[in-house]
Amino acid sequence: MTGPLLPRENPDLFGHDAAERQFLDAWSSGRLHHGWLITGPKGIGKATLAYRFARFLLANSSRPPTEDVGPALFDDDELPTVAPDSLAIDPEHPVFRRVAANGHADLQSIERGMSDDGKRMQTIIPVDKIRAAGHAMSLTAGEGGWRIIIVDGAEDMNPNAANALLKMLEEPPPRAILLLISHAPGRLLPTIRSRCRQLKLSPLENTAVAALIASYRPDIPKDDRSTLTSLADGSIGRALDLADSEGVLLMRMLLGIFNGLPDLNMEAAHKFADVVSKRDADNAWRTATEIASRSLCDLVSAGTRNIDLASRGYTPEEAQSLMRLTTLADTSSWIEVWEKNNELFARADSANLDRKQVMISALTAMENTTRTGV
Repeated sequence: MTGPLLPRENPDLFGHDAAERQFLDAWSSGRLHHGWLITGPKGIGKATLAYRFARFLLANSSRPPTEDVGPALFDDDELPTVAPDSLAIDPEHPVFRRVAANGHADLQSIERGMSDDGKRMQTIIPVDKIRAAGHAMSLTAGEGGWRIIIVDGAEDMNPNAANALLKMLEEPPPRAILLLISHAPGRLLPTIRSRCRQLKLSPLENTAVAALIASYRPDIPKDDRSTLTSLADGSIGRALDLADSEGVLLMRMLLGIFNGLPDLNMEAAHKFADVVSKRDADNAWRTATEIASRSLCDLVSAGTRNIDLASRGYTPEEAQSLMRLTTLADTSSWIEVWEKNNELFARADSANLDRKQVMISALTAMENTTRTGV
C-alpha cells in the first residue's frame, strides 16, 4: 500500500469490530434505524465505517434481511439463510467500484466544499446541500433498494442546514438511511442527536496505529514511526498529518529544548520558533502547539496518575526527557504553565499575535517554572 485511501475507496477497517457488529445485528433483525450518528476523535475511521455501512446496504438491497420470499422455485436455488458476519464488500464488486468513484445514484455524500472562488475550504455546510440531498431521497431509488445520505462533518452544518436535516430525520422516506459523522457531537442540535442511534468509536490501539503507518508510509523509519504513534493519540489520520507537517522533527527539536532546562537555550528556542512561525507554516504552527500542549499534558498525567509514558507510545529517550521535567517542578506548577500556554496559543490565533513571540513566551514560561521549582 503506497498511501492512505479516501474513506469511500478504503476496503479495510481496523479496531471497530463492535460498531460493525451493532450495525449488522440491526440489519439482520430487520429493524434498521433510519438515523445513525458516528462519533469519536478525528482520523480514527468514522467515515471509513460509514462508507462501509453504505456499500453493504447498497450491495444487499434486493430485499430486507427478514423478508419472507417464499419457497425457491427449485430446491437447489434456495436463498442463503446464514447472516453475514462482516460489512466487507469485495473491492471488485460493482457497488464498491461505483461508490469509490462517487458514482452511485442512491448514495449522496455531503461535506464542506471549496469556496466559490476555489481558493479556500468553506467553514460550513450550507442548507442548499442538505435540501438537494433531501430532494434526491424523496425520489424512487435508482436501483430499487436503499437510499443513503452520508454527512461527513455534521457539526459543520449551519443552522438552516441542521434544521433541514432534522426534518428528514423526523419524516424519513421508506428505506432511507442517514449516516452522520461527527467528532464534535455536542455542536449538533439535541433533537438531531436524540433521533439518531449513536455509535461512539474509540481511538485505535498504538499497535494498530504503528502498523497502519508502516503500511501507508513504509518510507518512514521505525524510530520515527514510534514518535508519530506517541503523538497520534490513537488516530491514524493525525499520525499521517504529523508526518506531512514534520511532526517528528518538531518533537525532537522541542525535546532538545526541554533537555536544556532549567537553562533555556535561546538559540535553539529562536530556531524552533522561526520554523513554526513562517508565513506559510500554518500546519507547522498547529502541529508545534499541539505537541507542546500534549507533552505537558502527558507530563502531568505521568506525575499524578503514575502513567507509564511508554504505554502512550513514547520511546524510552522521549519518556526520559519528559519525566526529567517532573523533577524540576511540582505537578501543580506544570498544570499552571500548561493552562497559561494553551490560553496564549489560543489568543495567538484569535487575535493574530506574533507567533514567534508567542512561542518564545511559552518556552520562557516553562523555563521560569523549572527555575522556581528547583
